[in-house]
Amino acid sequence: MHPIEVIPRMTTLAPIVLFVYNRPAHTRRTVEALQKNELAGESDLFVFSDAPKTIEAAEAVREVREYVKTISGFRSVSIVERHKNWGLANSIIDGVTRLCREYGRVIVLEDDLVVSIGFLRYMNEALVFYQNSLEVMHISGCRYPVGIFGTDDTFFLQVPLCWGWATWQRAWITFNKDTAVMEHFDRSMIKRFNFDNTYSYWKQLELNRKGKINTWFVFWYANLFLQGGLSLFPSRSLVRNIGFDNSGTHCGESADYDVVLTKTPVSIREIPLLESKVGFDRHKEYFKKISPNFLKRVIRKLHSIFQL
Repeated sequence: MHPIEVIPRMTTLAPIVLFVYNRPAHTRRTVEALQKNELAGESDLFVFSDAPKTIEAAEAVREVREYVKTISGFRSVSIVERHKNWGLANSIIDGVTRLCREYGRVIVLEDDLVVSIGFLRYMNEALVFYQNSLEVMHISGCRYPVGIFGTDDTFFLQVPLCWGWATWQRAWITFNKDTAVMEHFDRSMIKRFNFDNTYSYWKQLELNRKGKINTWFVFWYANLFLQGGLSLFPSRSLVRNIGFDNSGTHCGESADYDVVLTKTPVSIREIPLLESKVGFDRHKEYFKKISPNFLKRVIRKLHSIFQL
């Protein structure tokens, strides 16, 4: 493993961490979109490459690793090659922890995310603007396709979205992937956690507790939820997930999450440090609409992984 300590400690912009595995075509699209950002040349990029879990994945992992060694267009590029398979959850937790500890903040991407040309500017401006606002724990670059509402360029929800996101050490240091967190919820909290029972976030915690799945995001959400933390969202999406084609670790095939990338900048301005009621209600309507398809995808995924 290449030690991160060899990279210069001081940087003007937040470092970017990219997690890759065995999807060379997706990885290339992610990097090429990121390279088009005006701040790319001033940003340090860290690439964490997981080792193959199976013999069948080895060739694709090798191809991805060969490609990432050719990446240019950033202030620096550092590659961390795992020598054993960590899995997506463990790899993300480790990489984000290391970068936050070293730099105090980090911008996070996976290998199936295409960003708009204003992504890095939005992320860096938001990280600076809210760095001392302890209620704000997460910056989301993507938004669900719930339609445009309100007149502000941004809004807050308690739920984060981890398709292109950022955080600070002050927030991430509170993260703990432990199912004991479930003991702090009562029935009314679970209902709110599930967006008034329109989306089964709680079910994801239960599946982790039973060892059926190994994910990290829902624990990060639970952490924000219990602390009253907020996630900033753009009114127009700066990230598009291209991984819902059955190629990813936790992604099936679906168009439920498809968005159009904005071509106009998203401005960071002062807004009330409160969850948007309209935003919450819009997401309830959206989750209610997609929930049958979501449950079917979860069942199919569990059957394929665990031969249930």
